Amino acid sequence: MKIAVDGFGGDNAPLAVLQGCALAVEEYGAELIVTGDEQKLRQTASENGISLKGIEIVHAPGIITMEDDPSSILKEKADCSMAAAFRLVQEGKADAFVSGGSTGAIVVGATFLLKRIKGVKRAGLATVIPTINGCYLLMDAGANIECKPEALCQFGVMGSLYMQKVQEVENPKVGLVNIGSEETKGGENQIAALELLKKAPINFTGNVEAREIPAGAVDVAVADGFTGNVILKLTEGLGSMFAKKVKGMFTGVSGTVAGALVMPKIKAFKKAMDYTEYGGAPLLGITRPVIKAHGSSNAKAIKNAIRQARNFTKSNLTGEIEQAIQSMKPSTPES
Repeated sequence: MKIAVDGFGGDNAPLAVLQGCALAVEEYGAELIVTGDEQKLRQTASENGISLKGIEIVHAPGIITMEDDPSSILKEKADCSMAAAFRLVQEGKADAFVSGGSTGAIVVGATFLLKRIKGVKRAGLATVIPTINGCYLLMDAGANIECKPEALCQFGVMGSLYMQKVQEVENPKVGLVNIGSEETKGGENQIAALELLKKAPINFTGNVEAREIPAGAVDVAVADGFTGNVILKLTEGLGSMFAKKVKGMFTGVSGTVAGALVMPKIKAFKKAMDYTEYGGAPLLGITRPVIKAHGSSNAKAIKNAIRQARNFTKSNLTGEIEQAIQSMKPSTPES
């Protein structure tokens, strides 16, 4: 198995990318292909003592930035490191894709170069987020600002399969994010999506309010990309705030003894809320495994994104999704 990694995707690239790749080779025995300006990549590795053992470099001189039009990855920026990584997967030279670059460019590149699974309306970002007793999958976390009911229903099916096959959650509970639990709540899309989800081959538990999600009410939270991204960013911010607040309670002279007693629990909490532990968000609905790493990913986050890509590839999730979507055709007619 080979994984294509965008060498210049993310705020800390290429250093963090190369460091993460080296860790993945060491810990998982991963076979990696890193794309980007070859001279810069080799120079960065040399200057920072990073081993390139198990890492092949494919030269791609361009970079697509957050400010660039996402669709430019197909033409004007076709020589960029992200596009090169996609082409490696498209041509069968790599089995999966990892990048911490522009979400929009990743969605465009995946959709037009790797293609959606037959029958899938929209590909969606699926982010694993910690809860009080485990974790849940939020989908869509930002790939699609607006979604039709059929797409929301498919998010529930794809998210459920991901939790089963990759996270090993038996019979995951799926909920539709809404402003109330009553079936009459929400806009037209939510009300229509609810009816479709009730007929889908999943363990659908109905509408779920945002405040119930961190308590573990569902294993998969279905939302459009706008709502999902707001939930994601708020969760990240609150997690960081809580960790700092709790740690602050046990610093200073008066809190030294108490701090020593609770510090292991504080560290465990901080680890649970740390996005780098999860690596990235799979873009579900694409014919090949695509992992969107956090834009500010450090070496550990890149390493874990590569681990995620390996697990995704091994799970045959793509085939499972295609089979499930095809079986639902009567319930999700073409629009």
